[in-house]
Formats: sequence, C-alpha cells, structure tokens
Amino acid sequence: MKKLIIYLSLAATTAISSCKKDKDFINVQPLSILDNEQAFSDPAQVLSILANLYNRQMDFSTVKDWATMADFSESFPSENGRVNIVQRNGWGYGEWGFNWFDAYAYMRELNLFLQRCAAAPALTEGDKKRFLAEARFLRANYYFEMTKRVGGVPLITEPLIYDLKGDPTYLQHARAKESEMYDFIISEAEAIKDDLPANATEKSRASKGAALAMEARAALYAGSIAKYGASTPQVSLPGGEVGIPASMANDYYTKALTAAKAIIDGEAGGYALYKLKPDLAENFASVFLDKASNPESIFIEDFKLKSGKVHYFTGWNQPRYGAEEEEGGRINPSLNLVEAFEKLDNTFAPLPVKDGSGNPIFYNNLTEIFSGRDARLAGTVITPGSTFKGRAVDIWAGYQLADGTIVTGDDRGAQKTLPGGTTPVQVVGFDGPVPGKEFTAQSGFYIRKYLDPTPGAGSRGTNSEVPFQRYRYAEVLLNAAEAAFELGQAGVAADYMNQVRARAGLTIPLAAGDITFDRIVHERRVELAFEGHIFFDMKRWRLATKRWDGNKMTEADLLANIGDAEKRSTQPYSLWPYKYYNPGNPNHEKWLYKIVLLPSVTGANNFQLGNYYTFIGDDVRANNPKIVRQPNQ
Repeated sequence: MKKLIIYLSLAATTAISSCKKDKDFINVQPLSILDNEQAFSDPAQVLSILANLYNRQMDFSTVKDWATMADFSESFPSENGRVNIVQRNGWGYGEWGFNWFDAYAYMRELNLFLQRCAAAPALTEGDKKRFLAEARFLRANYYFEMTKRVGGVPLITEPLIYDLKGDPTYLQHARAKESEMYDFIISEAEAIKDDLPANATEKSRASKGAALAMEARAALYAGSIAKYGASTPQVSLPGGEVGIPASMANDYYTKALTAAKAIIDGEAGGYALYKLKPDLAENFASVFLDKASNPESIFIEDFKLKSGKVHYFTGWNQPRYGAEEEEGGRINPSLNLVEAFEKLDNTFAPLPVKDGSGNPIFYNNLTEIFSGRDARLAGTVITPGSTFKGRAVDIWAGYQLADGTIVTGDDRGAQKTLPGGTTPVQVVGFDGPVPGKEFTAQSGFYIRKYLDPTPGAGSRGTNSEVPFQRYRYAEVLLNAAEAAFELGQAGVAADYMNQVRARAGLTIPLAAGDITFDRIVHERRVELAFEGHIFFDMKRWRLATKRWDGNKMTEADLLANIGDAEKRSTQPYSLWPYKYYNPGNPNHEKWLYKIVLLPSVTGANNFQLGNYYTFIGDDVRANNPKIVRQPNQ
C-alpha cells in the first residue's frame, strides 16, 4: 500500500510541474489530424487522399451488389423477397438514381483536392500534374455516372463556400444541359490524357487509356441519345437539361471513334484482347479473374485481402452444392439471355428442345444441347453438366416417365422410389432447380462471370480479390464499331467487331453488309453481360420502352426474333433438364429439356417513358428551386 501511495504522489508531482496555461493548450497541434499544408506536403500522403476518392466512385451492376445484376429479365434472383426486381411495374420514380447530398459532398471534396493540390508548394510539378489529372478524371467520370441517370445536373467545378450571412441562394446552380455535361466530360478527357501515364499495366489508377476509354464511351452515349432521342421527343426539356439535338449526333460519334482508335492504335499503351488460354470459354471467364497478366483491363476497381478491401460476390453466387459454407446461387441467368448467344455459323436459333413434330429431343449428356455456340456463353453462364472449381454442378429437375409424369422432389437432392424400383434414388439435383427454393439454380443456370475459383473466395472469412472491370479493351472495340457504323463506315465496324467475335470462336468474319443496328445491339449484350451496360444501352438507344413494355411473354415470344434489337424480354424464362425413365426404351436414362416460366414470375417488367431519366426528389428541388423537374414525372 505504501508503494502505491508513493507512485500516486510522484504522478501528481509530475502533473503539477507540467501544467500549462489555457492558451498554450489551445495552440497544441493535434497528432491525428493534418492541416492542408501537411496533407499536401508528401506524395505518399496525397496518394492516400486520392485512394479514398477512388474508392468512392459510382458504379452500376458491380461485384459489391449482386442484386443489381439480377434484373432486366437477363436473370432471375434466387433469393426470397427479391422476385419483385424481375417484374417491375414502372421501375419506381427514384430507382437507379443517386444520393444528391453524397454526390455533391464528393464533388466538393474533389474540387477542394484540386484547389489545394494546385497550390501545394512542396509537390514537384510532375507529381502535381499527375495528381491533378487523376482528380479531374474522377470528377469527370462521376459526372458521367450522374448524367447517365438523370441527364443534366448542376456542373460545379469550384468548391462552394457559404458566407454565413443567411442567404444561401447564391450557392444554388441550375442544371446544365445534357449536351453540356457530355461536352465537359469529353473536354476533360482531352485536357488530362497526356498528363496521365500511357501505361497499360496501370489498372487501378487513372491512365491515358482510362481517360480515352471514358471519352469514347461518353461521346458514344451522347451521339446515340442525340440520334435515337428523336424517336421520343416527349422525353426532353425545353432548356436542354434532358435531350440532345439530333444535329449533334455525328460530331459525337466522330469523337467517340477518334478516342477509341487512339487506344486501338496503341497511343495509350499496349492494350489487347485477352487470349492466354486455349479453351475459349475458360479464356473469356479469365478476362475477369486474371490481374497479373491481363492486357484487356483498362480501368478497374481492385480488391486486396491484405488491405482489407474484398467482396463476397462469389459467396453470393457460386453453385451452392459443395461450396464453402453451402452458400451461393443467387444470380440465375435467364433462358432469354442464354439463347442470345449465337451459333458458330453466325446464325441465331433457339436451343433445340423439341423436334419439328413437337416431340422432345433426347441428349446423351447435359452439355450436348449447348454445343456449337459462341464460347462466351460458357464463359458467362454455368450451364447444366458443366463444372466450377473442378466439381460438376448438379442441375437437373427430376425424372420424366414414359407417360409424361414427372417424379421430382421439393428439396435439393431429394430421393424417391421410381416405378419398378425398391430403393429410393436421387430425383432432383443438389443445385436444383426447385421452384421457390432460394439459392438454387431456379432458371437452370448459374452465373459464371466474376466467380472466383480461388480456394476460400466463397467464404465469409476470406472473400474475393477479383476486380470489377470499369473499362476494358473489348468494349473499346465495340464502341469503335458502333461509332463507325453510325458514321457510315460499315467495313471499319466489321473489322473491330470481328476481332471481338473471333476471340469467342466465331471465326466466320462478318462482312460490311452484315453490320446492322441489330448486330451492334446483340454484340454488346453477349460480350458485356452482367457488366452494367444493358440498362444504359437500352436507355440511350431508346429501346427500353420496347424491350420492357410491360406485357407478359409466351414461349413463342421467347423463341422468336432472336437477335432482333427490339425483341421484347419482359419475363425471365428457365430451362430445366430431366432424365428420361423408360426401361427398355433406347432413350432410357437420356436427357431432355423443358422451357419453364417460374410460378413466382407473375408480372412483367414495365419500363415507361418517365424512366428514361430518373426522378429527381422533391427534397432536392425544394433545397434548390433552380433544378427543373424531369419530363413525364
């Protein structure tokens, strides 16, 4: 006890002797906060600020949010409570928008970064030039994402400062024209491209390639809105906040082609299509997995276990049977999408389920029905009979008896006794499909794109490091092809498109006369599936109201006009395999397929004119009356 008292006494003496006046305490600099001069005094510190800004970019249909991919009738969401997203009635006023407060808070931080970095005396001119170009790229790309959703927005390029005098109206800015937003994005890309490294190995930071890819995509969007927006004049505003004059289309298409060609011609570094694996399907799947030697990636969101930034996309969506923690199965690609992958002779045809007389076609194995198709099908979708992580997926719906009776079960791997048998046998796959059974392949398919085969990637304890591809070289080629086609250069378009198709095993080249608008739409759909493009493509082409017109589909609708740009796709259909049970018959134990519309798909996707531009909330307009309402809302 005496020793404790001595210690306390010494501590008190020390405290008394070290007392300071109040004003001295006020002047002590905090150790955990850097002032502006300190923050911008060291390139490593500036880069850490930029890293935070990179991490807050806006994306769509990303590996961080699986449900944004399970939409648009391209797939079925196999999770209870999510079925509504494949049968939307009007899409909702606020859907596919953004949080205005967060967006402009982010823009303020970018503008402050630009101001403070430009004034930083401790940075070299070389470091300063690159940092400023990166921040301008992030700002332009973010404005692009905002514009894709709502059209013109207030274009703020300086940090706004409130003077505390009680009248904030001088801070209120009107919406820019939609064309002005695209002009800004394009001009920013042109201004910064040569201040960024022309280095194809730079993937997660802005590069010259990323700036040009952004420019090409933005100019293409603007051109198509100008051209195809003429078909929906009611989707416009008199001040130009929404809608772009048709007279501007060719100029935008020209800028898109020029920017894309700069990448293709090697001005930004050595980008190329990924062609490192002999199996074409495996090669295509690896485009989204390979970080070490991928010449196709231009700009990615990276994930690394050591930094603590990972995602659970594989855990959400891997084939559930045999997976880590028995988790997965949520995104089930639809038959609508699967049948879009054409045959190797460049023709479109439904998967052969019945013969000309309406009788089922029997197959020796589950994969035979998918043979002779675009390799991107097997690189995008896990089909019945295929494998993942070296394990065969177990997708089949039951036995069909000779009289047409179906013997199946209501749970994965269920067992029953077949006619003439004495012991129960498995009558449904461990991966389903079972109607209404979440996390199984209710459509008959699983997604493959972005699934990480690395051990542990599908577990909550580890997660995945697979990056999200924001811009990649194949899209640049397709952007160039579309722009060239719209400018009347069909031969140039065919050359660019054939490069992408040949990588997928479609080795019969398309001629200039084969390039049509339908071909452009089709090629983007199958190459870029589940990468966040189809929604915005359908909007900019003004096809969304035709593709998702709110009317239910029949099986005949599903099978007709495959490859047609205006083909309706309002309900996700399924394809279920059955094993034939008829001892003594030559088809006994062979496989047949049935087209199914799930009982839970009771509605139909209904995209309305007012959905071409997302609703701007009443609260946003109340805070800033200069922001005009959207058309049709």
